[in-house]
Amino acid sequence: MHTWKLGDLTVNRIGFGAMRLTGGVAFGPGAAGDGDRSIAVLRRAIELGVDHIDTAAFYFSSSLSANELIRKALAPYPDNLVIATKVWPARDASGTWYWAAPEQLRGQVEENLRGLGRDHLDVVNLRVPPSRRGGSIAEHFGALAALREAGLIRHLGVSNVTPAQLAEAQAIAPVVCVQNAFGVGAPAGEREMLRICGEQGLAFVPFFAIAGAGREAGAGAPEHESVLAVARAHGATPAQVRIAWTLRQGPHVLAIPGTGDPAHLAENVAAKDLRLSEEETALLDRIG
Repeated sequence: MHTWKLGDLTVNRIGFGAMRLTGGVAFGPGAAGDGDRSIAVLRRAIELGVDHIDTAAFYFSSSLSANELIRKALAPYPDNLVIATKVWPARDASGTWYWAAPEQLRGQVEENLRGLGRDHLDVVNLRVPPSRRGGSIAEHFGALAALREAGLIRHLGVSNVTPAQLAEAQAIAPVVCVQNAFGVGAPAGEREMLRICGEQGLAFVPFFAIAGAGREAGAGAPEHESVLAVARAHGATPAQVRIAWTLRQGPHVLAIPGTGDPAHLAENVAAKDLRLSEEETALLDRIG
């Protein structure tokens, strides 16, 4: 199955993450982004069939904003394009991080609307701080639910949550997706959310599926030999193997690999056609 639903919105299972459009290293010093190349990458993604982009207002560098790049590249937007964003984390104009209070979420939603040039957001994920995993998210999610009722948001999701927090959110308003860190080598405990989403028909949209422990810095560590072995067997890249393994975890699993490189974009999208055998999948399952 090559598509899944985010609420009433059907998307292809390989989307695009916008985090790396603004520079070589997200949120820190590194190679400056190339705006023209990023715009070309976004347009090429649409040509390759991508219809789901994951972004955030806090994806910006000193000279580039992911949301503004998306608007410049793709507006007026294709009718089938779904843009998902996230709130609660925030950065001020100097780049300093802070966590928004519930009453500040409307401002974050409006910032995304302005940057993207939209009158509503297709999907907004509430990204829970690491320090709040296990705590209540009702006040923040309730504030987002009110914005959904006001027509600023079409669908709601949650990110970096526990099963209990997902259930708490669902008692307030419908949830269409969960974004948690997950990929080859993920701890066994992280599979619980994968299972719950599958049982409930919710989209599970893992982040860092390629970067793994490298997180925002990217996949800089030496690649695991099992991943390399599978890649050699298929004439594929390690990133393609990781994406293919991710998609094999269930028909409800989406992938949102990000890149500012046109060649990497084409490789990532092509990973949808990589078929791993049962033996190869089991080999990768044993990592970690």
